[in-house]
Amino acid sequence: MLTLNTDQLSTQEIQQYLQYAIAPRPICFASTIDLEGNVNLSPFSFFNLFSMNPPICIFSPSRRVRDNTTKHTLENIKEVPECVINIVNYNMVQQVSLSSCDYPKGTSEFVKAGFTELASELVRPPRVAESPIQLECIVQEVIALGAQAGAGNLVLAEIKKIHLHESILDTSNHIDQAKLDLVARLGGDWYARITEENLFKVEKPNTKLGIGFDQLPIAIKESIVFTANEKAQLANTNIAPSSNTIKDLKLSSDNIQQIKAALSNNDTERAWAIIQTLV
Repeated sequence: MLTLNTDQLSTQEIQQYLQYAIAPRPICFASTIDLEGNVNLSPFSFFNLFSMNPPICIFSPSRRVRDNTTKHTLENIKEVPECVINIVNYNMVQQVSLSSCDYPKGTSEFVKAGFTELASELVRPPRVAESPIQLECIVQEVIALGAQAGAGNLVLAEIKKIHLHESILDTSNHIDQAKLDLVARLGGDWYARITEENLFKVEKPNTKLGIGFDQLPIAIKESIVFTANEKAQLANTNIAPSSNTIKDLKLSSDNIQQIKAALSNNDTERAWAIIQTLV
């Protein structure tokens, strides 16, 4: 295993390793405005949701690694502490990338990247009409993490209004994950597309405690046929198997395939039903 000490790496080397390693990252497509009314639009992949009450997103317009300059987004927010976070889907991704060019201050990335301005209801920066979800935010605080090249600036943005395009909603007016077609940032020039084909569910333990690996039947726990993921699915039940099941379980190749098929369909209950018949 290659082991690296960050204090022995250049900022560029740290960036190269960590932006590949810590991924995929959601994209904050932030629209801001300065005191003179100049609108800026820029993407940031140092971004996530950090609180529900109050609803807070944080994104970081870092100082440029190459020359330690700051971005217009950061300068605008210090003048007008408001922003709109526009969520990025696949249909927008090339335009979003284009908007990341270092255009001179006062240049509208809406115009350069071909986006449509949509007036916000609460804040001064406009929304991106093409975005499926637009979050109007009031900036609560900006926390500088340093003054050197590559240092981040944490923008704590409280979400005040949520705008959802009808095309991504289900019949209950909830977001349908499969309809969003989100994109996420990886390292270098790489992105990820979140399509229905690569979505999957992992059942949350929530308030029910999973039995854990130690309570799995020995034939399964010590098996090299079941993956660690499959064992974890089985260990996530809150109903402990009988002592006979743990000790005396015998598995044939057909049984194994049936259990694995149930787990691949995320049907843990079915997998355990098969196991219980084998003692």
